[in-house]
Amino acid sequence: MLRIGLTGGIGAGKSTVSSTFSELGGIVVDGDVIAREVVEPGTEGLAKLVDAFGRDILHDSGELNRPALAAVAFSDDEKRQTLNGIVHPLVAHRRSELIEAAAEDAVIIEDIPLLVESQMAPMFPLVIVVNADVELRVKRLIEYRGFTEQDARARIAAQATEEQRRAVADVWLDNSGSAGALVEQARALWHERILPFAHNVRLRRPARAAPAVVASDPSWPDQARRIVARLQTTCGHRAVRVDHIGSTAVPGLDAKDVIDVQVSVASLDVADELADALLAAGYPRVEGNAADTPHTADTARWRKRFHASADPGRPTHVHIRVDGWPNQQFALLCVDWLKANPGVQQDYLAAKRAAIGAPDYAAAKEPWFLDAYHRAWEWANTTGWRP
Repeated sequence: MLRIGLTGGIGAGKSTVSSTFSELGGIVVDGDVIAREVVEPGTEGLAKLVDAFGRDILHDSGELNRPALAAVAFSDDEKRQTLNGIVHPLVAHRRSELIEAAAEDAVIIEDIPLLVESQMAPMFPLVIVVNADVELRVKRLIEYRGFTEQDARARIAAQATEEQRRAVADVWLDNSGSAGALVEQARALWHERILPFAHNVRLRRPARAAPAVVASDPSWPDQARRIVARLQTTCGHRAVRVDHIGSTAVPGLDAKDVIDVQVSVASLDVADELADALLAAGYPRVEGNAADTPHTADTARWRKRFHASADPGRPTHVHIRVDGWPNQQFALLCVDWLKANPGVQQDYLAAKRAAIGAPDYAAAKEPWFLDAYHRAWEWANTTGWRP
């Protein structure tokens, strides 16, 4: 099963994307639909809303008067938080019921309007954000949904900002054009990324990445922050720490377009316990990679577990190492050493470029790392570096 988080501000066009995914075979769990279900007449949710906001939020028929509720609940932050505190837990419970009923190989599209606000993004292997300019969204809400301009702007202002959404977006779909253009974006995303991602997860295999050194990408740190947050959520208390490591963690250094992340754990037994959770998060284990090349005599302490992303759109390597072991320490040290020594960065870049054509890229770099290990620790001892 692959779970995808889909979100976007009110009026951005999220429903068009979810409908497209549904037509292509995805199972859409729509937060808006569920939010309506849990406050229907006779439900616990509606009773709680009446207790909080009064009977003026009801029609004469006893059904919820949504514009009346919006006018009250979105008038200030405290009332909005009260509304969210009532509805969100009920929606989450119903969402869980629907997901549990889906087939094991399903692609679940969780359409969640307040995914960013509820800090749910790290729970998903892939987060898609649909966006449109605020003025365009106001225009759509007035023309197609009967909002007043004041209500439309109040609803938009109460939601996450574009900056907050960009911070969690693995995929950004721009809906400033026609609905047809958005549908084509969604269809391409489904066939080129989502389906291959789901297929790789089902087969427990990582996506393949071309071995090429590319120019440093200024978005690598932001991408890494999303991945680190996802892995922290996935691993929970079993992770001592989660760090962005490798070449993409060094600003300005050209590298392979692969985000390397290290999860530090208390033991390899704990690393093994994480295998199923990491697979569900989109990171299948690579069985043939169980140790780093040792640079000290205690070779057993260079063992690890290795996972890699099944997402063809974001190659990622996840190294699970034991906290305090030499390979875990060196992975942290190497980043700081490279950051502090531009000349070393150029030496490393030359070694990487020379290794690209070799049958085993990692093995071809080892002579450089053998020397680098001792040089880095000399620098650490001189500067007083600590992990």
